[in-house]
Amino acid sequence: MKQSLYVTKRNGKKEPIDLEKIHKMLNWASKGLENISISQVELKSRIQFYNGITTINIHETIIKSAADLISKENSDYQYFAARLSIFHLRKQAYGKFKPPKLYDHVKKMIKINKYDDNLLNKYSKKEIDILDSFIDHNRDMNFAYAAVKQMEKKYLIQNRVTGKIYETAQFLYILISAYIFLNYPKKNRLNYIKKFYNAISTFKISLPTPIMAGVRTPNKQFSSCVLIECDDNLNSINATSNAIIKYVSRRAGIGINAGKIRAVGSPIRNGEAFHTGCIPFYKHFQTAVKSCSQGGVRGGSATLFYPIWHLEIESLLVLKNNRGIEENRIRHMDYAVQINKLMYKRMILDKKITLFSPSDVPNLYKYFFSDQKKFIKLYKKYEKNNKIRKKRIRAINLFSLILQERTSTGRIYIQNVDHCNSHSAFNPKKAPIRQSNLCLEVTLPTKPINDINDEKGEIALCTLSAINLGKIKSLKEISKLSNLIVRALDEILDYQEYSIPSAKKSAQNRRSLGIGVINFAYYLAKNKVKYSDGSANSITHKTFESIQYYLLKASCKLAQEKGPCKFFQDTNYSKGILPIDTYKKDLDLICKEPLYLNWEKLRKKILKYGLRNSTLSALMPSETSSQISNATNGIEPPRGFVSIKVSKDGILKQVVPEYKKLKKHYELLWDMPNNTGYLHLSAIMQKFIDQSISTNTNYDPKKFKNDQIPMKQLIYDLLISYKYGLKTLYYQNTQDGSKLFQKNYIEYDNSNCSGGSCFI
Repeated sequence: MKQSLYVTKRNGKKEPIDLEKIHKMLNWASKGLENISISQVELKSRIQFYNGITTINIHETIIKSAADLISKENSDYQYFAARLSIFHLRKQAYGKFKPPKLYDHVKKMIKINKYDDNLLNKYSKKEIDILDSFIDHNRDMNFAYAAVKQMEKKYLIQNRVTGKIYETAQFLYILISAYIFLNYPKKNRLNYIKKFYNAISTFKISLPTPIMAGVRTPNKQFSSCVLIECDDNLNSINATSNAIIKYVSRRAGIGINAGKIRAVGSPIRNGEAFHTGCIPFYKHFQTAVKSCSQGGVRGGSATLFYPIWHLEIESLLVLKNNRGIEENRIRHMDYAVQINKLMYKRMILDKKITLFSPSDVPNLYKYFFSDQKKFIKLYKKYEKNNKIRKKRIRAINLFSLILQERTSTGRIYIQNVDHCNSHSAFNPKKAPIRQSNLCLEVTLPTKPINDINDEKGEIALCTLSAINLGKIKSLKEISKLSNLIVRALDEILDYQEYSIPSAKKSAQNRRSLGIGVINFAYYLAKNKVKYSDGSANSITHKTFESIQYYLLKASCKLAQEKGPCKFFQDTNYSKGILPIDTYKKDLDLICKEPLYLNWEKLRKKILKYGLRNSTLSALMPSETSSQISNATNGIEPPRGFVSIKVSKDGILKQVVPEYKKLKKHYELLWDMPNNTGYLHLSAIMQKFIDQSISTNTNYDPKKFKNDQIPMKQLIYDLLISYKYGLKTLYYQNTQDGSKLFQKNYIEYDNSNCSGGSCFI
């Protein structure tokens, strides 16, 4: 007779494994799901049991056995595995499946310093009991497996040393809502909390990592993006490094504008010494970025910006390259090259670009962002001045090097600085845009800091959120969601703490928000249109018109109640200039869709009442937050029907929404013939978005002769991005397993361009 296996219970006692108990749990988890084989999960699990196995290991083995069966044909296994994980999480957090009362939970968490104690100061027990009545813990069962694992890994309050979990998702959602509206008038506070809780817990609104992981805790920094500008002196360099450390430790993604630092060999102290150039200081910034792990939630990361005409450009472009030695490489940051129309024209006309050290050409760096006419006049003047140190390089060769490195690393980004300022929420004469952030969707004014406590400088912060397009049934729903998001994020700006005065000054006076979307690919599939063939142009135009319109309307309404932001006069909105006035008109060649909403009425209201927020929109990458909502990533086409992410918990598989119903209508990334349709859609979005878009380019070398991406194609995509008004380009993704590009290609055929004017 076979001897029974024994299990070690949580209290240390041993007893025979109760297979019937396991069977009941599996039956519970499978209710309402299709094509779930409980016996198959039981069989896969049992062969991994051993004598003395702990109850925790049994549960984790069963979860993994279920998760391994997730496929596009059997997508319900992702919910089956998720429910098993939820059961496991609740047992860890509460010692039982049923969560405690909210008031008891909050008191316990405040006592052990996991929650901010303001909640009990601001809400009575009666109010907290009302909040408890809003909670629907059954919504936990709507998570997919990958979502639960991401929630557990990144967002739930825990001891990251021991792994102890203290809460589950619905407590997270209700408490985020309660803390955000902490200081709202009591007469409508509970109403807004209920609405916001319902919106975020049903995935209509998606929140970013700093808010999900931070709101309700004693750590009060919730801005996703931090933009820091560095001046050309040691005080500013040190202050920049200090600011990086402070914000990277608090879960923010960093943008560093270091383009003003003078080139190697420049004189210092009237020729007493010569400058070591950019690279040693960039290394200094990298050390600051990598000094903190952001509390185990995610690693520190940053993108550093510099102009295409910088004297050291050729050395800076290869900093991420695997070739070379450590002394001339800085591989653990990303880089963005800043370009304008003049540089594109030089390339198209096969002319040369002149490189300067910013320190040798007074005001050139300033006008590069704030005034294109003055920049061109000054640039040409300096080119003729033989007393200024300079280097001339054939423009096509420089652009080829940029695109070569962008292709091989995927991380040389592009910022079109003229578009960032001509189609901006801000008046470039008052508040020019000189950089973006880690993900290149935030375009806000910055000023260099010369001391960490300097209030004259400006560190830009942006607080993010997103609307789940897959959850809306009509565009009218966007109005209510916009009102909720704008009010919630605006409250966060006053609730959060600021460790640097120049950051507080920017955040509370500009009140910049960046609200985007997730689940765009699912939205297109539901509407039976595609990225690549132009069929999505009309619905994209209508959708993003609605988003920007209702966001502005919500901010204007809030301005009526609370007053406009203090620096409102720095915006184009203060002059009645809206994004629909400043977009690049070449876009009309590919999308002739009219405007459907009453923009003139809105314009008059903005002129009368102002806006509470200087900016409202930005389209960010949203890989983790999209997973939480079981949504497709941001505006991106999926790479496959099943996305696979490797984590410490193993392989996380997630199936696109409604695969069986919509599989004929999804367009996968590598099935798209080229980037053109996707770039057109991004440009249509950019017409309305007042900040920028994390727009990627993607290449499958197998689609080209000899499995090599032609340089001509890379340049073409760069030029149409500029032609139709895109402000930034983010990742360049290359399908694995092939050569990258035709290295011998150096010429660009502009025979059909009438001197290049058809592109720019």
